[in-house]
This record gives sequence, structure tokens and C-alpha cells, in this order.
Amino acid sequence: MTNTRPEVLFVCVHNAGRSQMAAALLAHHAGDRVAVRSAGSAPADDLNPAVVDAMAEIGIDLRTTGAHPKKLEDVAVRASDVVITMGCGDACPIYPGKRYEDWDLDDPAGQSVDAVRPIRDEIDRRIRALVDHLLAGTD
Repeated sequence: MTNTRPEVLFVCVHNAGRSQMAAALLAHHAGDRVAVRSAGSAPADDLNPAVVDAMAEIGIDLRTTGAHPKKLEDVAVRASDVVITMGCGDACPIYPGKRYEDWDLDDPAGQSVDAVRPIRDEIDRRIRALVDHLLAGTD
């Protein structure tokens, strides 16, 4: 990790669901203590509407945060301390000195809000543990 705030990149194929939820939840729980990015190898045109609705239920409005699907760029991987792929078999460049994790999660694509809630809640659980790890001893 760097001596400044840690940088985390969440990656999934479309960058319209899981990675967007993870990025928003990390920003919510860590604030400006962590730099957060998300991207996809084949980004969708828009965010998954069920994901937007599920996040709004917990007070995070993806529409007003500027969240939108973005293309995975090598520079984002290089700038990150932690790279988390979202269980989608995404090919991501590997660089020494970075922490890589793959979170095997159900895909919210085409799912109802009822089906997205448990995915959101599992991501939130993992994000809280990640925040605890990243910020241990920084307070």
C-alpha cells in the first residue's frame, strides 16, 4: 500500500451492477479516506436499473453521484493498490505489489430489485471488512 490513501479498483464486465455497488458502498463507508474506481472490460451503456433502485433503498443515489459504466484502462490498474474483480472471469492486467481479489458474486443483470438486494447486502458485508482492513490503525 502507498503512504497516502489506498486506491481500490472494482472490475466486472459491464460495470453496470456489482462493481458500481461496490464502489458506491466503499465511498459511502470510507469517505475520502480511500480513492475508489470502477470499470468494465465491456461497459454497458447504462447502469442496471434494479441496482440503482436497490442502492436508493439504502440511501445511495447512483444517479446523483455521477456513476456510469466506464472502460477498464491499464492506467487505472496501475494506480490501484487493491484490484477486486467481481466473479465474472474478467481478464485484468497483473502488476507486482498490488493486492488482487476475486469476489464470486451473483450477477444482477436482468434481475429484479428483490434478487439484487441479497447481492447488494453481500457486497456491503465485504466492503465493511475491506474498510476495516484498509484503514486499520489510521484513526
